[in-house]
Amino acid sequence: MKPYAVIGAGPMGLCSVRNLRKYGIPCVGFEIHSDVGGLWDIDSPTSTMYESAHLISSKKMTEFAEFPMADEVADFPHHSELREYFRDYAREFGLYSCYEFNTEVVHCEREGDDWRITTRCGGEEQTRVFGGLLIANGTLHHPNIPELPGDFAGELIHSSEYRDPAVFEGKRVLLVGCGNSGADLAVDAAHRAQSVDISLRRGYYFLPKFIGGRPTDALGGKIRLPRFIQQRISAALSRFMLGRPSQYGLPEPDYRMFESHPVINSLILHHIGHGDVHPRPDIAAISGNTVTFRDGKSADYDMVVLATGYKLHYPFIDREYLNWQGMAPGLYLNAFHPEYDNLFLMGMVEAAGLGWEGRNEQAELVALYIRQLAAGTLSAREFRRIKGERALSREDGGMKYLELERMAYYVHKETYLGALRRHRRQLRRDLVEPAGPARQRRLGAV
Repeated sequence: MKPYAVIGAGPMGLCSVRNLRKYGIPCVGFEIHSDVGGLWDIDSPTSTMYESAHLISSKKMTEFAEFPMADEVADFPHHSELREYFRDYAREFGLYSCYEFNTEVVHCEREGDDWRITTRCGGEEQTRVFGGLLIANGTLHHPNIPELPGDFAGELIHSSEYRDPAVFEGKRVLLVGCGNSGADLAVDAAHRAQSVDISLRRGYYFLPKFIGGRPTDALGGKIRLPRFIQQRISAALSRFMLGRPSQYGLPEPDYRMFESHPVINSLILHHIGHGDVHPRPDIAAISGNTVTFRDGKSADYDMVVLATGYKLHYPFIDREYLNWQGMAPGLYLNAFHPEYDNLFLMGMVEAAGLGWEGRNEQAELVALYIRQLAAGTLSAREFRRIKGERALSREDGGMKYLELERMAYYVHKETYLGALRRHRRQLRRDLVEPAGPARQRRLGAV
């Protein structure tokens, strides 16, 4: 079997290589930085991390099941701890030897049934042919920069450029957008800026990180409730713990809980309640340093920070290869191409509570499919038929996600994991283990 290429050494790239090795599939990983960690290595040229950033979900709901984080690591670790976690993971499973570091993937194209991949390292380009391609370069590194209604004369940055709260010192700051990063930046700015306003186009649900001393996302995990009941309970819990957004001068969401990603940050409400952060409606016009809002009020600012999220970005491969449909590629289970059996988009999936383990299960299914397809099994042929027919289906569990680019690849956790596990069982039925002394080391806990 020709080696498969894996693009990226963040959590998704690492678990992809881990699973390929586990199933005896040769592979080569490419990473533009000098080490593993991806987004979580603040020194990486593609990282959008900032100094105060911590994990939004709790470690127990996020970590790889086969590689738990140490007990002394906080429930919501700092990004520097996560960088070390991924380095330890790579060492534990011997993944460093699979990677070519300081290597950028420049272009990928079909060559017959294979993939012709050009990389650049130290200014020199090299082109090689691989038996397959797994794209795992992440979804949170290419900024979404909206067109503003006017030209701002002050400092204008996207949150992806933000690193240290010292940039806010003594300035009049306007944050645009209130996702989790926007809320974090508003809290950072509240301690350093002369004034902080935050402009919102729509309402958000807010959740605290802890309830009763336990991480909020770890509560209720053992009790399976219908989706609409989960939504109602979580919304009621938010109101009970934090109150309604309108009580803080924020717009009320016009959608149900989890139909857009909630803000896991109650500190911003604390600062709004103390007058450190001032809510504003959507922007109507900008002229010089003056911003006018939809309610007709205006204010002057020294800095505008766009916390407006990210776009899917795969500059090294033509969109036509990815079956792009609207705002995102149309792939079965967000990973499997309807036509190509050796092209996979890894980690283009979001869901409340999915964690890295859910993405690891995606990577295992991909590796298992590659393995079984090469063996010519009936289960692999059946899966090939399904992925071809259901590429545009979405494992959303009936959720009516907002029609936003960020939500275009959201799934419902239980529905999505259920599909992954069902296919994994079917592919395992006629699994033939490779011979040789390295069998158990490759297959792990299969």
